Order: sequence, then structure tokens, then C-alpha cells
Amino acid sequence: MHRLIPLALTLLLLACGRGDPGGAFRGTGPIYSNAVMDAASLAGTWTQVATFADADSPCRAGRADIDTTPTGLTVTARLCLNGAEVAHDGPLAVTGPGRVTPMGRVKPPLDREWWVLWADADLRTLVIGTPSGRFGLVLNRGGDLPADRLTAARDILAWNGYDTTRLRLLR
Repeated sequence: MHRLIPLALTLLLLACGRGDPGGAFRGTGPIYSNAVMDAASLAGTWTQVATFADADSPCRAGRADIDTTPTGLTVTARLCLNGAEVAHDGPLAVTGPGRVTPMGRVKPPLDREWWVLWADADLRTLVIGTPSGRFGLVLNRGGDLPADRLTAARDILAWNGYDTTRLRLLR
């Protein structure tokens, strides 16, 4: 009996670290947003090149158009999240360093704070995630995503607790 207790505790700890089976793609550990990200630098057209999904994604690469306005940022987005297309058109509130939150009527899972986990030095690639792990994605602008930036995106997602075996490239 005494030998089973350490095994049971180990299995319990492993289960806790795997995240929410209800759709989370990351564990419950720490996550970090890009503290030096200037929200205005997000403006532009972004193509979604990767997403997290439980199986191969039936939807195509999404898109997010972010604009600056006199009152802040707006987004028009059609994104593929866990194999389903989700759209939003409305204001984006800057809610912290490297963090924005869609405002208005927002469908789940877009209805939460988006954290910019990483941007390359020239702001061509963004990695966006959420503390809950309900979604994570890679956005790119200006053509195909080179292998080195894809590798960096995967590394950042893994470092922030995402299960990168569930990351799917989109075309």
C-alpha cells in the first residue's frame, strides 16, 4: 500500500499539468506576454499560418486586419481556432503590456485577453496565446513564414506551456 502512494501522487501531478481537457492547449504554468510591445505596431494585415487543434484543421488560414483609430485599435478577424472558423469585428482594448482584449459582442474563445507572446524583431510574425490556453495561433505578414521563424514560434509556445504537438499549419 505504501508503495502505491508515491505512484498515485506522481500520476496526479502529471494529470494536473496537462491542462483543461475541455479545450485547453497549454498546461497551467506561467505564461509571459511581450512587455515591450507597442500596441500601435500591431496595425496591419496579418495572415494566420498556424493554430492549435485536436485534429487536422478543416478550415483555411485566417486573417486579422488591425487598424489604429483616434480612440485606439480595431480588428476585423476571421480565424481558425480548433478547427472552427470564428470571426470578430470591433474595437481592441489595450489591457496590458503586449495584451489586447476584443470588445463588444465577442464569440468564445475570442472573448478573452489575447497575449502577444512573441514578435520577431521586424514585426513580421506574432505568436498569440491566452493564459487559459483555449487558443494559440501564429500570425504572419508579408508572405510565407520562413522555417526559422516557425521554429522560434514553436519554441516560444512550448516555453509558455503549449503542447506544440497540437500546433497545425494552415494553408
